Amino acid sequence: MQRRQFLGSIAAASLFPRGGFAQSSQRRLTAAAHRQQILPEDYPDTEIWSFDAAFPGPELRARQGETLSVTVENALPESTSVHWHGLRLENEMDGVPGLTQDPIAPGEAFDYHFALPDAGTYWYHSHAKSMEQVERGLYGPLIIDENDPPDVDQDITLVLDDIRLQRDGTVASFDNFHDLSHAGRIGNLWLANGQIDPAYPLKRGERVRLRLISAANARVFRLGLQGFDGWIVALDGMPLSDQQPMPDELVLAPAQRIDLIVDVTTDDDEAFLITFERDGGYAIAHFPVTGPSAAARQIRAVLPPNPVFPIDLRNARTATLMIEGGAMGGMRAARFEGKELGARDLASRGVFWAINGEAGRPDTPLLDLSLGESARIGVANNTAFPHAMHLHGVHFSEVLADGRLGPLRDTILINPQETREIAFQAHNPGDWLFHCHMLAHHQAGMGTWIRVSA
Repeated sequence: MQRRQFLGSIAAASLFPRGGFAQSSQRRLTAAAHRQQILPEDYPDTEIWSFDAAFPGPELRARQGETLSVTVENALPESTSVHWHGLRLENEMDGVPGLTQDPIAPGEAFDYHFALPDAGTYWYHSHAKSMEQVERGLYGPLIIDENDPPDVDQDITLVLDDIRLQRDGTVASFDNFHDLSHAGRIGNLWLANGQIDPAYPLKRGERVRLRLISAANARVFRLGLQGFDGWIVALDGMPLSDQQPMPDELVLAPAQRIDLIVDVTTDDDEAFLITFERDGGYAIAHFPVTGPSAAARQIRAVLPPNPVFPIDLRNARTATLMIEGGAMGGMRAARFEGKELGARDLASRGVFWAINGEAGRPDTPLLDLSLGESARIGVANNTAFPHAMHLHGVHFSEVLADGRLGPLRDTILINPQETREIAFQAHNPGDWLFHCHMLAHHQAGMGTWIRVSA
């Protein structure tokens, strides 16, 4: 097993109660600049923007059925906000400037308060200038524990990221139209929990819940586990009703999460989480293993289900979402800020992507749904690059070729020239963003929204 430190060179408001739970978790987070050693010790440290001077931000943990109250203070030189990614919460708490709240100005604070009806693995991150602010470090894990959790010996969260740093430790410039018009901002250094190849000691025979979260700006991680046997128990926070054996390769697009329960079965003194790159596999985290040999346990742990909102495919409202643009995409024109503009004029404004011929969030929603109505959206990627499409406020299922519904997700990876269909029940009222979580793509025009009216 090889390890490498660099890539290339370092060049339903009514359905979700608002109170009345037995407990409430209260936290205060301060967004500010701090310095942290990210590169090896013989390199300079890096100025990071983070929550509570931690990179990633501190793990927020609560129990299903509680409420969470978080006061976010902004000590940054620019406005920010916080999105609670994957949570089905009240619309005014969703953290999207210009859609659900005003941005938090420097020196100001905002009180977030919401119920936690779903257990699972989630995360929080800035939703203001997010390509830059998330890259600089404004994110952290958010874990909602089940009331009846699985029996495991350890529960390990790994927030995976890639960051683009210079040799002097500074975060590389964001003034790069190539990132906006191509695959997005890809880092030259990959991290797990803000570190290069961190270690997490284990014992043979232990059962581990491993929570993988992608905070990457645009990288699609292709991962493998060596030294473990296990299975996938949840995707994007939602438990699987039919658990999946752990495959040789796990695909984790930006913003997605995978929960696994694995047994430590290796006879070697280390196990690995591997990232597969063009020139081979490299450890992104490793696990020193001690203790005598032990067989894998025979009984599988399962997760209790979260609340389910049935999807009525037969009577669902339909919409089409056509993604166009980018380099080699051939987008000739699009509407932007109420005007029809050609590709050259759009590019001069840093706009390279459009949805249904509209660049940037339009005035009219993609769908205007009634509470409880079901919807089906066909998503076509008519571009040369993959896109991780994230829908706020609800989870959706992919409509499979045989008409069955796939697992619930909040972010789906659409590969170039690929067409997929998703479906959901509009059980949560409000205005909900639907955008590409390749954050450069969102900044450069790839975003729309849906409305659910109570």
